[in-house]
Amino acid sequence: MRTIQFREAVCEAMSEEMRRDESIYLIGEEVAEYNGAYKASKGMLDEFGPKRVIDAPIAELGFAGIAVGSAMNGNRPIVEFMTFNFSLVGIDQIINNAAKMRQMSGGQFNIPIVFRGPTASAGQLGATHSQAFENWYANVPGLKVVVPSNVYDAKGLLKAAIRDNDPVIFMESEQMYGDKGEVPEGEYTIPLGVADIKREGADVTIVSFGKIIKEAYKAADELAQEGISCEIIDLRTVRPLDNETILKSVKKTNRLVILEEAWPFGSISSEITYMVQEQAFDHLDAPIQRITTADTPAPYSPELLQEWLPNANDVVKAVKKVLYK
Repeated sequence: MRTIQFREAVCEAMSEEMRRDESIYLIGEEVAEYNGAYKASKGMLDEFGPKRVIDAPIAELGFAGIAVGSAMNGNRPIVEFMTFNFSLVGIDQIINNAAKMRQMSGGQFNIPIVFRGPTASAGQLGATHSQAFENWYANVPGLKVVVPSNVYDAKGLLKAAIRDNDPVIFMESEQMYGDKGEVPEGEYTIPLGVADIKREGADVTIVSFGKIIKEAYKAADELAQEGISCEIIDLRTVRPLDNETILKSVKKTNRLVILEEAWPFGSISSEITYMVQEQAFDHLDAPIQRITTADTPAPYSPELLQEWLPNANDVVKAVKKVLYK
């Protein structure tokens, strides 16, 4: 096993797949000459050249559309958005074309394309640069949505996403690019739609995904000192959702807390809550608790931002609430 950074895992995944398949290319702002805004494509221009690592102008609608059209003609593009906040400029191409073309063409066109970049907050970047849109994209039939939380998962999931014949939204985090983790020397992929139990426990199930899951780990360590055993599930993919893993855990622990870095209304946690109460209601010993951001735009003030974001203390309180402690 080697220890590498999250950004290096992303770069390795793209590079390995581009060596394997010449139809794959990377397009986005500053991905070539600058080696990527977050250095996630470092060295790729030198290896693959300007025809396969393409610097695009600041025009997400344009280069997203070019990528969708090229996917219809046999290519397998990777589109990098500098942040998914900017994907809103090109969202028409993602939702009205990439997601729907296979069905609308009667299966004549597959759209093997990956849209990737950072999601959610990354410090004091203001309300328009701190939004999580996982639930927006997960709401659209035809799209798969992947949100890795660590280096190992990022590489394996991205390789699987690139090989997938349907459009995949692959959401990272600016605050995770420097994270370090172990990855194998050899080839590996992680199947989409399969959650992972990161920590086994008996008293309560905590479901989360993306960088905010780190707060669940902190809370679980604190609760363990009080004799409370938490089972932590990392969704990894939010569309399709691995209902089976969640249900199996809830049937064991009989309690559920969901942690998500997003607004509460129409969130992924809302969907999970409905699914669990429908399919495992009789196994619940307490109402499901969900933890989200405050239902406001992200503040700029560091003090307000700290209150806006979920944290380990929020998780501890929610766990004790479902345990009636």
